[in-house]
Amino acid sequence: MPASRSDKRPCRLILASASPRRLRLLAQIGVVPDDVVPAEVDETARRGELPADLARRLAEAKARSVAGRFPGACVLGADTVVARGRRILPKAENEAEARRCLNLLSGCRHRVLGGLSIIDAKGKAHHRLVTTAVVFKRLSEEETAAYIAHGEWRNKAGAYAIQGRAAAFISKISGSYSNVVGLPLHETATLLNGLGFHPGGKE
Repeated sequence: MPASRSDKRPCRLILASASPRRLRLLAQIGVVPDDVVPAEVDETARRGELPADLARRLAEAKARSVAGRFPGACVLGADTVVARGRRILPKAENEAEARRCLNLLSGCRHRVLGGLSIIDAKGKAHHRLVTTAVVFKRLSEEETAAYIAHGEWRNKAGAYAIQGRAAAFISKISGSYSNVVGLPLHETATLLNGLGFHPGGKE
């Protein structure tokens, strides 16, 4: 996806993600990647791997998997992990899985861990890990059933989308909202600024 940009960018910027949410979030701070290239990475957690470690590892793996194909480019990779304690909740693929996730989140506090990694033009990795605490109200069976029937949960970490109907379930959030949506914008902008990009301003 070609970007409209000036020649002042330090390098070609590639988003290593198939997520339209991340593309929209970048646009919110004035960043339009030169290309969007989905990363082919196995997202399965390793035995005993902690949620934070998984988010960090996958973000870097996604960035490096694409950076290897585009030498000299800057590649942004990200991953979002929803965790209840040490338990990692999946990206729900069916209704039974979605129901299990929502039952675990109902009436409880959980964490959303956002891994962020940028591989610069010289191949050096720059990382951030952002943690947001989210509290769900206690869901009734009717609320859970209605949410599942709507289908918004499909392929969402933890089986919910804070930017959608699930916003009605969230009684408290502490930390980055955009991190829960899919990309921590403040930290992303900080990393990009450090590499010579200027999110939110003129490039």
